[in-house]
Amino acid sequence: MIYTLRLAWCAKYRRPVLDGLVAARLDELIRQKAEERGWEIVSLEVMPDHVRLFVKHDPKSSASYVANQFKGFTSRSLREEFPHLRSKLPTLWSSSYFAETVGVMNAETVQRYVDTQRELPWKKAKGKHS
Repeated sequence: MIYTLRLAWCAKYRRPVLDGLVAARLDELIRQKAEERGWEIVSLEVMPDHVRLFVKHDPKSSASYVANQFKGFTSRSLREEFPHLRSKLPTLWSSSYFAETVGVMNAETVQRYVDTQRELPWKKAKGKHS
């Protein structure tokens, strides 16, 4: 049996530090950790201040374990590789995260949600009034 999990977590203070080379490296690190654990990334989106991830994992791994594997590994790696992250933030990630098993909604719905998050409603509305 495979479990599917939707995860989201934010940079400390929602600071927009996940861009450019940091965002590209974060994407690589998340994929590396998933491969190392035998998990499948269904969808991944790195936004300037948070990460959204849709991942299939083994039943022995709890949602908190999966989230903490990604957060801990990426925080250590990124803060070593990008010193400006150490000077701007006491820690890279906020202590919280959102986790939802996909049993709550079907996988297709979650996939569509993750894929369309860059299309922010307030940006669309702002464009209509300009």
